[in-house]
Amino acid sequence: MDNVVTAIFEEENEAYRAFSEIKPNMVGQTCIIAQLALLKKKDGHILMVDGADSGVTTKDDTRLGGLIGLVVGVLGGPLGMLFGGAMGSLIGRMVDAEDARQGISMIEQVSSRFQDGDVALVALARENDETMLDAMLSPYKATVIRHDAAVVAAEVEEAMKVQEAIAAEALQKMREAKKAEIREKIVQKGEEIRAEFEKRYS
Repeated sequence: MDNVVTAIFEEENEAYRAFSEIKPNMVGQTCIIAQLALLKKKDGHILMVDGADSGVTTKDDTRLGGLIGLVVGVLGGPLGMLFGGAMGSLIGRMVDAEDARQGISMIEQVSSRFQDGDVALVALARENDETMLDAMLSPYKATVIRHDAAVVAAEVEEAMKVQEAIAAEALQKMREAKKAEIREKIVQKGEEIRAEFEKRYS
């Protein structure tokens, strides 16, 4: 099964160690990690610190190619920031890893748990079973969350449409605000000119 596997670490140095240990072992008998990213959340923004690609090609590469990069973009975008805010903190306390299997979206779940200062690994993995990746992560204090990669890909596609709509709406509001500001200035200037005329010629 193709999964997006997210591991959020309690200790930053452990995340870096896990990345260094997993990177040279991305291809195994029961698991192929196609894409791997090391992320850090700082001042509300999610940054990609490092990344790796196994170079293994599959029949699903076209459909899932670059998925982790798109996931990072959405998590670091307005929707990720929304779910990662105060509301996200509340959600994060209420959910656990099993909720991923109960329909809670990847963006909502990961954003709510991924707090400022946290470091995480996100991997696109083809897993015949979960033992290989779980074994590599077991020495560390990390919350591991799995989501079906096809579901995540569809979710990211919809999230990008929402973000585009948000950006378009924000731009429209900025333009309307600018027009209103210009109209207000025109009225103000007109009143100043009339007042000057009245002062001089009345």
